[in-house]
Amino acid sequence: MSMNDRTPKTFHVKSFGCQMNVYDGARMAELLEAEGMTAAEGGAEADLVVLNTCHIREKAAEKVYSDIGRLRREDGSRPMIAVAGCVAQAEGAEIPRRAPSVDIVVGPQAYHRLPEMVAKAKKGERALDTDMPLESKFGALPARRKQGPTAFLTVQEGCDKFCTYCVVPYTRGAEVSRPWNAILDEAKTLIDRGAREITLLGQNVNAWNEGEGRGFHDLIAALDRLPGLERIRYTTSHPNDMTEGLIRAHAEVEKLMPFLHLPVQSGNDRVLKAMNRSHTTDSYLRIIERVRAARPDIALSGDFIVGFPGESDAEFEDTLRIVTAVNYAQAYSFKYSPRPGTPAAEMEGQVQAEVMDERLQRLQALLNQQQLAFNQATVGRRTSVLLERNGKKSGQLIGKSPWLQSVHLETNAAIGDLIEVEILSAGPNSLAGAQLMRNAA
Repeated sequence: MSMNDRTPKTFHVKSFGCQMNVYDGARMAELLEAEGMTAAEGGAEADLVVLNTCHIREKAAEKVYSDIGRLRREDGSRPMIAVAGCVAQAEGAEIPRRAPSVDIVVGPQAYHRLPEMVAKAKKGERALDTDMPLESKFGALPARRKQGPTAFLTVQEGCDKFCTYCVVPYTRGAEVSRPWNAILDEAKTLIDRGAREITLLGQNVNAWNEGEGRGFHDLIAALDRLPGLERIRYTTSHPNDMTEGLIRAHAEVEKLMPFLHLPVQSGNDRVLKAMNRSHTTDSYLRIIERVRAARPDIALSGDFIVGFPGESDAEFEDTLRIVTAVNYAQAYSFKYSPRPGTPAAEMEGQVQAEVMDERLQRLQALLNQQQLAFNQATVGRRTSVLLERNGKKSGQLIGKSPWLQSVHLETNAAIGDLIEVEILSAGPNSLAGAQLMRNAA
């Protein structure tokens, strides 16, 4: 092992996949900084590289092994390598067997032990931890560091839904809700350090509950009362956990942004049953109606899988019909790909690749058309924009509208400011705006 002779002083965390992985990657960085290590620009300059992996995408494990191979430097040396996240959980000891250069394998429920695993690897011992301990990892993580105007805050992890295509219950474990006080304390810390918008994260974030009669909508209401917080978002939701209280919060909580990501996956009831989604197209559409009644200007987002085993042409047409009925502001769509160990991987009727390609192109064409139409409908509207980062041009900043659209504008305002903007033009993926006035805030 290349690093056995010295303790790594620099590190680089590369995160793939969902926003929860982004959150986990940031927390791992904070852990390593608390140990006195310094973040490096990239893997080429780092003593330790952490590949924080996602298992959702097709051939995820193969891509990890490819990334591991690229970490060898021209002089033959390499950094200490840690594979973290969902591929680490799914593959476990198989990773160092296939890639002997890997020093550390740590699952998403055990990454709070990363510093001690680095110490173990330094001694020349391979460190592997894919346990899913009963105790919360969050209590072992260091305090949040200074950060920007938007922040992720994990409130719930794991999944009990067991969709037949999905590995999350096996890689993230059962549904667990973080304690009320721990969430509010972390939110206050984030606000004190500059956050004006907080996005609550969970595999099924709206399944959060404390068991004392307090549900997810109560948590949102408590965050709404925190001074200094201007915006609240949440993702990802499950239709079965869209309670009346949560729907009502979209009407009553001013800080809760008018955006909802609510995956349906298919527009056909037979396919939904085969997916074990435990909702129907009708029940999903009724939820959408109730949400829109509560907040008429809400932007809707979703997830879709095309080519699930056994999906016929007519069943795919049902998916196009539900997309047309809902009219999404944005959405994510994927070709089905089998995950080892999941029931769907063993199902008959696996759809041919070229059929899935054609279906995905048709679906994405419709979704892209809807996204552009939604963006164009905001032209001429006056709205608030939270400035998040610099644009490519001098004096240009980029922020987010309440509907999660990227807005480019020239302004003398600063990152972190919440300003009033008129939307001037719209493209498929972003808007252009002009500042109207500075907020007193």
